[in-house]
Amino acid sequence: MTRVKYRSSDIDLIARMMHAEAVGEGKLGMLMVGNVIVNRTAVDCLDFKDLRTIRDVIFHVQGGNYSFEAVQKGSLFYRPARDVERRLARQVVNYWRQHPSKYALWYFNPPAACPPTWYGQPFSGQFKQHCYYEPEAGTCESVYR
Repeated sequence: MTRVKYRSSDIDLIARMMHAEAVGEGKLGMLMVGNVIVNRTAVDCLDFKDLRTIRDVIFHVQGGNYSFEAVQKGSLFYRPARDVERRLARQVVNYWRQHPSKYALWYFNPPAACPPTWYGQPFSGQFKQHCYYEPEAGTCESVYR
């Protein structure tokens, strides 16, 4: 059973995003970034109420900017997805979840230590350079499904 509905074009898109955002953090780092994308697709809360597809999530605009740096700066479009990243993308949409991204809806790569909250959301953990944040308790029950 998949976590979200997807097409082969979604697999390529999420694979490219995982590479663009986290290739320097290896396969596990790319899986964690992919997990946040899938979490945003699966939930129905906060900033992500009307996002139903992987494409909607990746090209989501908040505050006048794309949500992901790889889309804002164009690195998403530098290269096509490779087989290794497609396999990782399929893992994420089908079943993969791991702390600290398991329930995370946000991540970022700060210039210093991870702050305890980010836009009011609690820190769930860090993997290499990325800090992950889950929704505040009681604000997004659908992330735990």
